[in-house]
Amino acid sequence: QREFTQKKTFTSWINSILAKHTRPSVISDLYTDIQQGHLLLDLLEVLSGQHLPREKGFNTFQCRSNIENALTFLKSRSLKLINIHVADIIEGKPSIVLGLIWTIIFHFHIEELARTLVCTYNQPSFDCSSAVDSSTKASRSAKKSAKIKERWKISATKALLLWAKEQCSLHGSINVTDFKSSWRSGLAFLAIIQTLRPGLVDLEKAKARSNKENLKEAFRIAELELNIPRLLEPEDVDIMNPDEKSIMTYVAQFLQYSRDLCDSEEDMQEKVKEAMSWLAAQEKKLAKLLIDTENETYYQKYKEMMSFMEAFNQEKNPFLPVLSSKRSEAELSKGQQQMREEWDKLISQINKWKVKLDQMLPSPLDSIEAWLQEVEHLQAEDLPDLQDPFKAMFVFREIIVIFKGLMDCFDSHLDTLQSFKNEDEKNMPLVLPEKLEEMKRRL
Repeated sequence: QREFTQKKTFTSWINSILAKHTRPSVISDLYTDIQQGHLLLDLLEVLSGQHLPREKGFNTFQCRSNIENALTFLKSRSLKLINIHVADIIEGKPSIVLGLIWTIIFHFHIEELARTLVCTYNQPSFDCSSAVDSSTKASRSAKKSAKIKERWKISATKALLLWAKEQCSLHGSINVTDFKSSWRSGLAFLAIIQTLRPGLVDLEKAKARSNKENLKEAFRIAELELNIPRLLEPEDVDIMNPDEKSIMTYVAQFLQYSRDLCDSEEDMQEKVKEAMSWLAAQEKKLAKLLIDTENETYYQKYKEMMSFMEAFNQEKNPFLPVLSSKRSEAELSKGQQQMREEWDKLISQINKWKVKLDQMLPSPLDSIEAWLQEVEHLQAEDLPDLQDPFKAMFVFREIIVIFKGLMDCFDSHLDTLQSFKNEDEKNMPLVLPEKLEEMKRRL
């Protein structure tokens, strides 16, 4: 039952996205239609606003290449594709295909929407500036990054739940505690519709109706009045244990409607203008800081960077909704495209500054930092998706040899770091204590 519901819900969601592609298409059977890779690439192109490489034909090699391109793109977005392999998608294995589509829905739809709620509900921040935040600290190990991402997944789910709870709380005793049985009566859907578009729903009458009648009414109104695709049917929800992922996918569409409602074009233009002004001020501030600290010690330079980043991360919060807009490039206005370019440019400048500072660490910390980055890069790299077990084992052994070679230096680097005397000939600190602690934690 769960697999059937997910397949139906995910297919409807995908079709609502594919309708926005320059070459609109429709999926009829998720497990077979995904095997060619073309529709998967179309989906990712609409969601990301990027043009992805593809093979035009439909033979086995070309289909395989297209799926590989799609998975490579997802990995480049730091998505962990656990046990998702090209061969399983070509075979149309239900659990693998559903797992892949859920990963895409969660990252591009639910997480992107929940970013706009981070400030409101004070959840752990994992926003479009995550690359910037990491620039104030050296790159973390893959294991630590995974923990942070897992924590964000929990908070993204929680943020969506809190939003739904807030919409329903305006209408008396309609209680939402999860994405399962809380939605069975249909009242929660109707309450959200009433909050977003007052007057469309009579909640008093709804309380006297059956679950199926309320669900049918909610889905009908959402589709006709809010233009929200009908991803679910009453029988999918009015059961003992409805599918959580399907309900989350559907509820996220109401949040999308709420975001779009708030962002009229006029409001958006004003927000873009304010964001552009702030980005220009940050760029000038950064340029001035680089000039002012040019002849300073490493200690002072790093201290100034920490101070800049602390202020930057606080000041960016009001601009997150517009900076993290999930609109594709095709949907962006000229001003929004320029804003996105300026944002990317600023991020790049900050990251270059961080790299330069790491290279300026006093000896022997500079070599330890370089070693740390090399080990972390090796840990974070995904193993190649090789179907030949012998070739895979050969590649794996090569990586192990490199890793063991690097780890030969572990003890000496640890001793050096722990015994490092953090002062110059004038008894002044060479490095900020926070930087030393960060390096020790990573090591």
